[in-house]
Amino acid sequence: MSPDVAPPLETEPKPMNEFSRILGIFFEPQKTFADIAERPRWLVPLLLVILSGIAYIYAFGAHVGWAAYLHRLLDNNPSMQRIPAEQRQRIFDMQVRFASVGGVVNVAIGTVLMFLVGGGIAMGIIKGLLGVPIRFKQAFCVFCYAALPLLIYRALSIAVVFLKNPEDVDPINPFMSNFGALMDPDKSSKFLSSFATSLDLFSLWVLLLAATGLKAAGGKRLSFGGALFAVALPWAVWVLLRGALSSLGMMG
Repeated sequence: MSPDVAPPLETEPKPMNEFSRILGIFFEPQKTFADIAERPRWLVPLLLVILSGIAYIYAFGAHVGWAAYLHRLLDNNPSMQRIPAEQRQRIFDMQVRFASVGGVVNVAIGTVLMFLVGGGIAMGIIKGLLGVPIRFKQAFCVFCYAALPLLIYRALSIAVVFLKNPEDVDPINPFMSNFGALMDPDKSSKFLSSFATSLDLFSLWVLLLAATGLKAAGGKRLSFGGALFAVALPWAVWVLLRGALSSLGMMG
């Protein structure tokens, strides 16, 4: 008789390094998010997203400049038109002076807050409404990695800044990745323009990746539809709120 052969032991998947994770987000998101859920790390993707935003702000300020863009915002803001000309000019000069610094601070702090709030709300929906256990660190890491398509968006935006006529560059819509790029921001409804801009190819990509990541963190008890609901609901609320603020002239 032949000796019994012991079945081969199943080995755990080898942990992915950061470079493999970054590539995996684009080519193998399900496998990559499974590794992220098991070993949540957030520093590298968070820094990449922030630095890409700062690079775009620097490129726009250096090659195009903020004066023309801010002039357009102020000239089309009804509340600003009611301010005396001298005071309006002082506001304009101050905004031009601090535009680049303010943009950098907004990207750095705003990105962190967006991921913290987004991760917290998604975790609350998944745990509170859907009854699936998930840790905050997992949700936060998912949002950090899901935002990596913004690296492609900002790289293309920087290219447009240097290739396009500076007078035609819109920092909000540098190229046509959403329906808002087809609308005249000066003549269209502020609400509709903001809403159309939010329907961006890269934003939808990020939403789908975030849902994939949350599904991996929630395991078999969480469906992809439930994970998508956890990110789509707060996103939809933000889109409507942003549109309302834009129609009131409180947001560009």
